[in-house]
Amino acid sequence: MFQLDMFLFCSKNCVMPIQSNKPSSRGTGLNPSGRFSTREDSVFDDGWGFEEVAPIRTELRTEKARRIITRNTSPDLSFDRSVNPYRGCEHGCIYCFARPTHAYLDLSPGLDFETKLTVKPNAPDRLARELSAKGYTPAPMAFGTNTDPYQPVELKQNVMRQCLDVLRDFQHPVMITTKGALIERDLDILSDLAANSLVSVGISVTTLDARLCRQMEPRAPSPERRLKAIERLADAGVPVRVLASPMIPGLTDHELEAILTAARDAGASASSWVLLRQPFEVAELFRDWLQACVPDQANKVMARIRESHGGMDYDSKWFKRMRGEGLYAKMISQRYKVAVRRLGLSESGPNLRTDLFHVPPRAGDQLSLF
Repeated sequence: MFQLDMFLFCSKNCVMPIQSNKPSSRGTGLNPSGRFSTREDSVFDDGWGFEEVAPIRTELRTEKARRIITRNTSPDLSFDRSVNPYRGCEHGCIYCFARPTHAYLDLSPGLDFETKLTVKPNAPDRLARELSAKGYTPAPMAFGTNTDPYQPVELKQNVMRQCLDVLRDFQHPVMITTKGALIERDLDILSDLAANSLVSVGISVTTLDARLCRQMEPRAPSPERRLKAIERLADAGVPVRVLASPMIPGLTDHELEAILTAARDAGASASSWVLLRQPFEVAELFRDWLQACVPDQANKVMARIRESHGGMDYDSKWFKRMRGEGLYAKMISQRYKVAVRRLGLSESGPNLRTDLFHVPPRAGDQLSLF
């Protein structure tokens, strides 16, 4: 007998899907259409009952990048150039501010963002070509500004490692942000760069609560594992910054001092923090997650967030988007400053060298006689 379990209806103006339990290994069970999409898909219960759903597999696509270095002129960022070897991120962090970028691919910032990934296998070659361009002026290159370069698929793809090889050949400074313990694989390259003051690494620690971490960041390493990565990087001579980010008012902000202390004890020498950011579709996904995972705290969390963003879920203005405003945001900032002074943590991090930069000879180049 045929049994219809779910009905998929496509329309430009259809209602959003009803809330169902999110997959345990994913950040969200919702897959709303992106803001540029001309259609919207909805799944709803037709009353026939549900059977057990098969695990949601990660899909990996390839993209041949025409350019790999992205430039920015944002006055509240500490870098002006970055490289992202991947689109989407399997870590599945529910709060990730990069989720809306999937809408540019006509994919959902929801489940698609963490299950339909894109890799740029030619990124190392493009990076070498762009660094070799006449007139290129070196400055720290940032990795991990959009999606994590050490997410699980990197284990087989090795794109990040190859990019680091290129930067080592060019003696080019690099800043890395990650949650991935896979960064330990590249300690040989990182330690070479660190010996010449060419690298700094930021490890994001959002909470020390392993259970909460599993709900918010289902495929990212545990807090304990990230602290171990800080220790191993520091032991190898690589300067490490702990990123207590994002701080979520009413949910994780009470852990700020504990996170900074644990990271300092593990070997971090610098720190920073950012308030939760919810651009575009992220706000809807995060509110749904709150109701599903921490319903007793949901209203309090959203009230604190709105208090820190002028009554809105998010304020994208420069110098406000990162730290918020108002009394609650100011209190977190003051607590942070007191903690870093007490712990002896730097807020600026190391100055990376640019004077060692050079374009290495390539196969077939004519060598100088002098």
